[in-house]
Amino acid sequence: MRPQPVYNESGIQIYCGDCRDILPHIEAVDLVLTDPVWGIEGGKGGNRKAGKALYNQIGWDDTENYVRTTCVPIIEQCIYKFKRVIVTPGIRCLWFYPRPDDMGCFWTPAAMGFGSWGYISFSPILYYGKDPRAGVGQFPNGKTVTEIAEKNGHPCPKPIKAWTWLLNKGSNEGEIILDPFMGSGTTLVAAKSLGRKAIGIEIEPKYVDIAIKRLQQEYFDFTLALK
Repeated sequence: MRPQPVYNESGIQIYCGDCRDILPHIEAVDLVLTDPVWGIEGGKGGNRKAGKALYNQIGWDDTENYVRTTCVPIIEQCIYKFKRVIVTPGIRCLWFYPRPDDMGCFWTPAAMGFGSWGYISFSPILYYGKDPRAGVGQFPNGKTVTEIAEKNGHPCPKPIKAWTWLLNKGSNEGEIILDPFMGSGTTLVAAKSLGRKAIGIEIEPKYVDIAIKRLQQEYFDFTLALK
């Protein structure tokens, strides 16, 4: 049976479920932009002890094995099927993912946690496929980030200005964006602000509810994120 979205308004769709079950039914998107789990074992012994570690209450653990056996194959499927993909994989399991066509970063001078060699200021960005602006007004492949992500009930929300910049870098107006690890819906909020259509998939119902609430109430001025 074809899955049905739990939210479908203004070109934005949300599916609640396992993306491995839903992805085969999604026919075409222009960009996959996503932030999978980082594989930090619930914060025990990881080199980045952040909120992502708390995202382990729904039947799986945020471990290296989960990233290798579940997240990486999903990203590989997206690369094969949709071509243009941007992933923020964290540091610990960075090398599990396929070799990217390019690599950038979010550089956070104030640091994002403590690693074995000091404070972490580098968050990698993996680019697959072709830059939609190749040869014509290309953006840098990284950005300095000083904002703090809003607290919205999700353990690891993405900073909206930084994420909007990244979505705008990887897509053109009117294109369709997919986030198979949607979380609290930052990708969808950014897409809506920039005039893109978007599809989000999230396995945890309470985070789906957060995303829907954000989309219904959002008034973010996206022009601030692009400067």
